[in-house]
Amino acid sequence: MKKLGTLFILALAALTVYSCKQEKKAANFLPGSTGSENSLMVVMDNSLWQGEVGEKVREVFAAPAVSLMPEQAILTLTQIPPEVFKGATTHARSVLFVQKDTLTIAHVKRDVYADPQNIAVVKGKTNAEIVAGIEKIGKEAITAFKAVEIAAVQERFNRSLSKETAIEDELGVKLTLPSVYRVGKQEKNFVWVDRQIPKGNMNIIAYSIPEKTFTSDSTFVQDIVKLRDSIGKKYVPGPDAGTYMMTEKAFAPYVFPAEIGGRKAAEVRGIWEINGYPMAGPFLMYIINDKPNKRKLVLEGFTFAPNTQKRDYMFELEAVLKTLEFSNETEMASK
Repeated sequence: MKKLGTLFILALAALTVYSCKQEKKAANFLPGSTGSENSLMVVMDNSLWQGEVGEKVREVFAAPAVSLMPEQAILTLTQIPPEVFKGATTHARSVLFVQKDTLTIAHVKRDVYADPQNIAVVKGKTNAEIVAGIEKIGKEAITAFKAVEIAAVQERFNRSLSKETAIEDELGVKLTLPSVYRVGKQEKNFVWVDRQIPKGNMNIIAYSIPEKTFTSDSTFVQDIVKLRDSIGKKYVPGPDAGTYMMTEKAFAPYVFPAEIGGRKAAEVRGIWEINGYPMAGPFLMYIINDKPNKRKLVLEGFTFAPNTQKRDYMFELEAVLKTLEFSNETEMASK
């Protein structure tokens, strides 16, 4: 009897292992997701799209992105009815599925039809319930969509990587840079890399500041502006003598909590301008608490592209900055 019991346990264990392998194998067969950067496929009946439900979807998921000029939505929406959502259409990277149903649910599902993929599902018995579900899930869904879009952009970087080491040499950190970026300026504790784009350029600057910088929460935004303006005056000249990059005077930057490279940080979004010259554009800045190295690390991306939509340019810069890795803490801490 003991022998039979042992055989039964071994058979059950083997079956469990086989089932797990089969599940993993099936998961690995998911096709790769598709879609343009920052695009969202909205699956819902045309009647819902044309009414109050569609208005709420556009209000939440196509809201203006922060600090872009000209104004541009955070996501580009493409609506299709449910009967069209089949075959290759289901491989879209970011999907919002909205439907009238006997159930009332609002949640985000991962890798259902493709990998990577996020599908936000909102169902309700009435329009009011669906609208409430969209409001409830909106922030979580946008965060999920943005994460999968960032990952897709970062994956694209791997096709052709830069061999530049200036940022690591000066600051002891690594960024995954596409090969199109070039070092434009390298000085002690300051690096500027950029790439050319139609009608302009995309830029990243990196430097460190003392750990005790920004001691007052009440003046945090003003102190950020002072820092940016001083760095711009010292390192980022404008086209004419005496001109330099500064923070747009008419618009205070937006500040959000963030985490970059495993460190707590402040995310700052705003508009830059050239002091004394008609040039301006959006910037994204991360101020990172690098306690192991007893400093604050500052990474900033900014774009110059007149009369051009800049959302995807800024999104690429964000994706680059979010590849941050601290490569040599001991050496930097001892400097």
